[in-house]
Amino acid sequence: MVALAALVQICAAGAAGQVTARNPLSRRRDLLSNGLGLTPPMGWNTYNHFHWNISEEIIRETADAMVSSGLAALGYQYINLDDAWAEHERDPQGNLVPDAATFPSGIKALADYVHSKGLKLGIYSDAGNLTCSKLQPGSLGYEEQDANTFASWGIDFLKYDNCHDNGLSPKVRYPVMSKALLNTGRSIFFSLCEWGREDPATWAPAVGNSWRTTGDISDHWESMLRRADENDKWASYAGPGGWNGLMILNSLETDPDMLEVGNGGMTNDEYIAHFSIWALAKSPLIIGCDVRAMSNETYQILSNSEVIAVNQDRLGVQGRKVKEGDLEVWAGPLTNNRVAVVLWNRGSSRATVTAPFSDIGLRADLADARDLWVHMTIPSVKEQISADLDSHACKMYILTPK
Repeated sequence: MVALAALVQICAAGAAGQVTARNPLSRRRDLLSNGLGLTPPMGWNTYNHFHWNISEEIIRETADAMVSSGLAALGYQYINLDDAWAEHERDPQGNLVPDAATFPSGIKALADYVHSKGLKLGIYSDAGNLTCSKLQPGSLGYEEQDANTFASWGIDFLKYDNCHDNGLSPKVRYPVMSKALLNTGRSIFFSLCEWGREDPATWAPAVGNSWRTTGDISDHWESMLRRADENDKWASYAGPGGWNGLMILNSLETDPDMLEVGNGGMTNDEYIAHFSIWALAKSPLIIGCDVRAMSNETYQILSNSEVIAVNQDRLGVQGRKVKEGDLEVWAGPLTNNRVAVVLWNRGSSRATVTAPFSDIGLRADLADARDLWVHMTIPSVKEQISADLDSHACKMYILTPK
């Protein structure tokens, strides 16, 4: 186990952003500049639909479906296990062991299968003694051993949860796994699922590739709104540039949790708004439905390449809310002096939402407006963009100045 004093020292150095030879977190630049997190990650996770009822059969079939549906070709590359993939106890050597009933072939074989499809495999652990389900051990005190295990299996992504923390701050616990992952020599995307409890946007960029800014999402309108609003508070902390003295060469993603699109708890318009706001906010696009049996409406949302392009834009600046209330405007800059904008009617009746160009940072009086859900261009829009919207519906545009 790692001594508490050492953990606190690591935490303090990371929070202060000191880049010195003695600061293990200064090595974080090596991972952040190796191609991980250049744009928000895209993929799929078991939890929102399957919760703790997962198996290697589900993972293999999902990998197949991601490829056959064309979602993989659009950038959805991570196939991520969530909680409950392991046995309740470690083996006599202290290693995590896959559940023999649900993952009889082992995780290494599963990773090999996912990799054979051109995809990447993610796994789940917890920065505490137990995972949130209490069905498997956490990694607290076993960070280096577990990181080496994950690397030996060929894991590409680690979601690291925040349950059963033994009373230790996440600012103490999370940097230890960050260092352990670096020490493996394998490039593993590190996703901090800290739930925004201790303002991770203020310290997590030195530790991971993305960090949760909110509690868990659920598949209904009010939950989605809360996650969007909570995440928006931290927009200024995401994106390329400097952070606490660390010159970071990548986008850094605030994370309002995974997508609920296709799970059945919201209307199609609400799911379109959900996907639009997550894309604009440069959030990870992690699908949470059963892609083996998704409807055409769900597929049309998740496969909208024009909306995905906003999320993956190399400028890497998180879009944010610029007008609050029932009739909201969200906007953010893109490469080539373009601006992405979402007009969103969060009210209970049909209404018109308007965004003056001056409010959304567009430096022009005329712009071509590309409607990303209708796939049509409105030429020479002057000074503002407006849309009549049903309750809970949105419009999403890219404005190109003329």
